[in-house]
Amino acid sequence: MTTNPYGWLTKSLQTLRRANWHRQVQTIDGKGGATISVDGRVCRNFASNNYLGLAGDPRLAAAATAAIATYGTGSTGSRLLSGHRPIHRKLEQAIAQLKGTEDAIVFSSGYLANLGTLAALVDHRDLIVADQYNHSSLQMGARLSGATVVIYDHNNLDQLQHHLAEQRSQYRRCMIVTDSVFSMDGDLCPLPEILAIANQWDAMVMVDEAHGTGVLGETGGGAVEYLGCRQQTMVQAGTLSKALGSLGGYVTGSAELIDFLRNRTATWIYTTGLSPADAAAAKAAIAILSEEPERLTQLNKNATYLRQRLDKLPNIHLLPSESPIVCIQVKDAATVLALGQHLKQQGIFASAVRPPTVPTSRLRMTVMATHTQEDIERLVMAIASFTPNPLALPTS
Repeated sequence: MTTNPYGWLTKSLQTLRRANWHRQVQTIDGKGGATISVDGRVCRNFASNNYLGLAGDPRLAAAATAAIATYGTGSTGSRLLSGHRPIHRKLEQAIAQLKGTEDAIVFSSGYLANLGTLAALVDHRDLIVADQYNHSSLQMGARLSGATVVIYDHNNLDQLQHHLAEQRSQYRRCMIVTDSVFSMDGDLCPLPEILAIANQWDAMVMVDEAHGTGVLGETGGGAVEYLGCRQQTMVQAGTLSKALGSLGGYVTGSAELIDFLRNRTATWIYTTGLSPADAAAAKAAIAILSEEPERLTQLNKNATYLRQRLDKLPNIHLLPSESPIVCIQVKDAATVLALGQHLKQQGIFASAVRPPTVPTSRLRMTVMATHTQEDIERLVMAIASFTPNPLALPTS
């Protein structure tokens, strides 16, 4: 009697479909701006992390094209062997200046930056204390590092203190790991308090600024700048693929930290360097951010306006947010899928997010600096017209 060792895949996919957890891609044509074409339908785009509207900016495209003409389409090797180009170093210097740090190192993705950095800085002799809602890359990096991983409830400083008091003395090194802006909620970590706790317990702090860089702070330096923590020592990671409209990741901090990572981070040493086009586009985005601070101002105005308008709708439960990520909590996966389809029919593209990505279903909307007030009004009206209502969770 023969068996199919892959037969379990069919049953697993059936389980995903029954739970309304099954996912598939939706094709977006053309450039990713405030208005896009999704599966042939023109929609106002509230599902993009293109916060500053730079991903379709012709200046980024021109920088990328010039880099291809100069360096070719790919780096073709690890930067320690044959893949390093002048544009890589120029980008790292621009990131360090934006973040107010001594140096930076650029990776081929933000995911690789987080995985490699955690594995380089801690191992089986060490302790990681991490926020419950950290991004997948931080969670996976913590596990791959081999360190003992202890999770504290989301933004629960008392529980963070308790874990450190109970376990810190048993380990060589300790690292507190957190997102700065939590990508599926939009709220911020209490970074000043976390840094104070870290000092108390001789712990390092790693903060992921993926949704903070180019979004928060007077210069777009991120939540670290916004929360007044630029002068404090920490490990800052982030991405070039969201507000900066390109691809890649980075870590920034002291010159000593960056020198260590160049020598010990496997996801940088053993992979091909970021393409010259991506590096040049990201560097151009940082320059535009400096030259056009009004983009940051408009982004903040748009996010505030959307939250204020949604607050006036009945039966809406908004998750707390200080960022352009605005989420409506929805009672179950089936309802949020129906809401997403309703919005698409109304010409609105927003993300219906379900478990296991998040603990509870929600409509996730992201605001861009290039959205108009009319765009936001259309979104609010489309949500208000959804039936069946209410969207709010049932009260106990």
